[in-house]
Amino acid sequence: MNFIENFYSQIIRVFSDGVFGLSLGNLAIIFVCIIVSLLIRSVVARILVSKVKKIVSKTGNKIDDKLFDALVPPFRLLPIVVVFLAITLYFDIESTLGLYLQKINNTLSTIFVFWLIHQALIPFSNLFNKLESILSKGLVLWIVKSLKYLIIFLGIVAVLEVWGIKIGPVIAGLGLFGVAVALGAQDLFKNLISGIMILLEKRFQIGDVINVPGHTEGTVEHIGFRSTLIRKFDSTPITIPNYIFAEAPILNYTNRNYRRINWTIGLEYNSTLDQIKKLTEMISTYFKDNEDFMVDDSYKSFVRIEKFNDSSIDILVICFTSTKDWDKYLEIKEELAMKIKDSVEKIGLNFAFPSQSIYIEKTQDL
Repeated sequence: MNFIENFYSQIIRVFSDGVFGLSLGNLAIIFVCIIVSLLIRSVVARILVSKVKKIVSKTGNKIDDKLFDALVPPFRLLPIVVVFLAITLYFDIESTLGLYLQKINNTLSTIFVFWLIHQALIPFSNLFNKLESILSKGLVLWIVKSLKYLIIFLGIVAVLEVWGIKIGPVIAGLGLFGVAVALGAQDLFKNLISGIMILLEKRFQIGDVINVPGHTEGTVEHIGFRSTLIRKFDSTPITIPNYIFAEAPILNYTNRNYRRINWTIGLEYNSTLDQIKKLTEMISTYFKDNEDFMVDDSYKSFVRIEKFNDSSIDILVICFTSTKDWDKYLEIKEELAMKIKDSVEKIGLNFAFPSQSIYIEKTQDL
């Protein structure tokens, strides 16, 4: 019975005195304001956003479209921020509740500002692409990602400051922790520094075909802080720690101006001089008349007798293709091989193969 009476008296007190210094009328106003802010947020998300998007889409500039799409999420938080700001300014809220409401309002405002900056960086990150002529594409992406992390970190620091948490001692503690981690993670930092050097020196970029002697050969798909992902020609992905690239010579096939073909053709020793000259002339003419091969002075083609081998007369064939594409290069090599075989057959020559002559001496029986 006493419990019921106490509960009833509490209800009467709430109706008469209110809660935390606020009357029931003020509490009702606060509740209605919060509901209205949620409704406004819904209206902004459905109606206003769609109308503004139509207006922005009519412009010829693509940056404003990306900027609008990036800023929509933080602006959906704006009605709630405005309502909390109005509550703290309109009502004379004292005691602990007022303090917490003020901190919540400052927290929401801080989150909104830093979220807005973070999202605005997304469309304007395209401006950093102009630096690719000076820096590598991977380094530009790394800079943009670092800026985003920096904004998030500063936002967290600002929120902690709102709640009275001093960030200085925290950073000092993290510094001591970082020293301890660094002593046990030397390989991690070695890979990180090597990754930055790869991006700065532009030894290779995403999409390049490289050869890491003793490790792998393939196409670079991703350059990370710790490792680099390479897709081998059989489609197998392989991850290599970045410090290996700092210690090993890297063959970058993509950076070559052209691809070279270097063959040695062995002809039988019964080939005549006229036949050999005719073959070399046919191959040289094929190079000159075919746009797939370079014929300028910087990339000369050679078709010459190289040496007399044990079982063949060796013809050296060196030429440069006009493409760097791997598939096209293989196609040109195949056509050249078929041309050489057809020319050899038409002239009446034969390819030599390793052979040995055995002489048997017949002795007279005693």
